[in-house]
Amino acid sequence: MLSWAALVTVWVVWGSTYFGISVAIETIPPFLMAGFRFLIAGLLVLAVVGPRHACGAQRPTWPHIRSAVIIGALMLVGGNGLVSAGEEHLDSGLAALVVATVPVWMVLINALVTRTRIAATVVAALLLGTVGIGVLVGGPGGEVHAGAVAMVVIASALWAAGSVYARSAPLPSHPMVVAAIEMIAAGVMLLLLGVALGEPARLRLSEVSAASLAGLAWLVFAGSIVAFTAYMYANSTLPNDTVATYAYVNPVIAVILGVALGDESLGANVYLGGAIIVGAVVLIVTGRSAKRRSDRAARPAPTDRPTAPEPLPGSTEHRADPAPRPGTAAPAPAPAPATCTSTATPEDTTTP
Repeated sequence: MLSWAALVTVWVVWGSTYFGISVAIETIPPFLMAGFRFLIAGLLVLAVVGPRHACGAQRPTWPHIRSAVIIGALMLVGGNGLVSAGEEHLDSGLAALVVATVPVWMVLINALVTRTRIAATVVAALLLGTVGIGVLVGGPGGEVHAGAVAMVVIASALWAAGSVYARSAPLPSHPMVVAAIEMIAAGVMLLLLGVALGEPARLRLSEVSAASLAGLAWLVFAGSIVAFTAYMYANSTLPNDTVATYAYVNPVIAVILGVALGDESLGANVYLGGAIIVGAVVLIVTGRSAKRRSDRAARPAPTDRPTAPEPLPGSTEHRADPAPRPGTAAPAPAPAPATCTSTATPEDTTTP
């Protein structure tokens, strides 16, 4: 039950972040808002997990920090930052439907990076997703800001690129340390970007509404801390295919909240385009599930020794790449400071 409670938390809370963004940017410029969000969340997470999991032998090395900064730049600055900016001109539910194409982009980018053949299901899903976005912009009853949609499409591709890069990048062993470094780095970059774009001139502290502050607080604590922790737990205790359902549940939650709480309108273009996009995501997720099952079925079972039980996803034995990753060898550890109370075992390095 606790695993499913964690997954439902991911469904609802991550789905609600799109509405939270729309409320927060009503009186706080988008890049400054996103910068404050991730910098505060990252510092809070590091304050909790750093003394235990980021010192002594587990102190992040330069390759670890560099990888986390790159991932933060792609996923949180390029991905989340552009979504926040796009929502200045888009309803939160519509933005969430466009972001639902991320699994399609992930499979496509991974195929290009690994130079593997692009499966027919990937091509079909990409075409479906493109058609769905086109319907959202120019379908029946659609009056959508095309530039903002293009911004969110780029954000989705950047988030996917960061996710693919994170699979092979050298990172600290503890996932919350990874998340903290990514969020702190992204927060600084987003704040600098906001300053470069002149957003401080648009920020009137006396005019920042209580609703915007509440939205920012929700994004910091619920979206960036609680939901990510719930995701990590669900990902370690439930089948991967079950956890992947958040990819097409989140936009549904976002649309419902946008209509119920934000007075957002639902035209025929949103119904039709959203259904097409969610269909593309379902095609990708189910296609990957079927491929994994067929790969396991085709794998010959050893006959000369007992078969070891398969480790749970997220356990210390569950690794997509068992070989040492380049750049992960750390120098001889310095003596741990007094605040280091224990040494943790490596965990799954999935990023938010």
